[in-house]
Amino acid sequence: MGGTAEARELAARLVSLGHEVTTSLAGRTQDPILPQGRLRVGSFGGVPGLTAYLRAASIERLVDSTHPYAEQMSRNASAAAEAIGIPLVRLMRPLWPEPAGAAWLEVQSFTHAAAALLPGSQVLLTTGHSGLETLLARKDCRFVVRLIETPAFAMPENASLLLTRPPYGIADELALMEREGITHLVTKNSGGSQTAAKLEAARQLGVKIIMIARPLYGPATEVGTVEAALAALSLA
Repeated sequence: MGGTAEARELAARLVSLGHEVTTSLAGRTQDPILPQGRLRVGSFGGVPGLTAYLRAASIERLVDSTHPYAEQMSRNASAAAEAIGIPLVRLMRPLWPEPAGAAWLEVQSFTHAAAALLPGSQVLLTTGHSGLETLLARKDCRFVVRLIETPAFAMPENASLLLTRPPYGIADELALMEREGITHLVTKNSGGSQTAAKLEAARQLGVKIIMIARPLYGPATEVGTVEAALAALSLA
């Protein structure tokens, strides 16, 4: 179960070792970067559908290397692996640590993030498509919404859309925040290096970081690197 750079790296390593690998993508991203090995695109139909697929395809090991906030997919993977008795390894990027001296507030939901904004805030929003409408309902704030793809609804008057794809460097993040007069960064703790520069830029500029915490997942052997995943799968 992929869709991340780590999933593509793991698939490539497994293919190079001679294993049969199928990567499943949700199909939400147009023109995704494709992994090596076989590809499956689209929903399974919940736990019953995923369980049936794993049995029909004679899958021997399952890896959950979806985005850290693909909560339902991760829970489904855990339930399906337990149902048919196969090992589940969760390859999850380590959390970003709070930069020393940063104005950092961790919240549990998009609703809490919206409530934490002060009237008149100038917000850089980098949470992806989920939860956008909850945040943009704060009509007393202005938003710069950074996404890879256009959302399904038009931006309201208090928001502008910035379509771009990572990685982002510190110089670009500083320039963006200064140009837009950003006072608050609302983001998710996705981890990884491609989008981490925004945290340092926010720290340097005194921009308040509102960090939406990661969800809870089901049981799995959780690892933080491709090498650790290979070891956990006993396929290195």
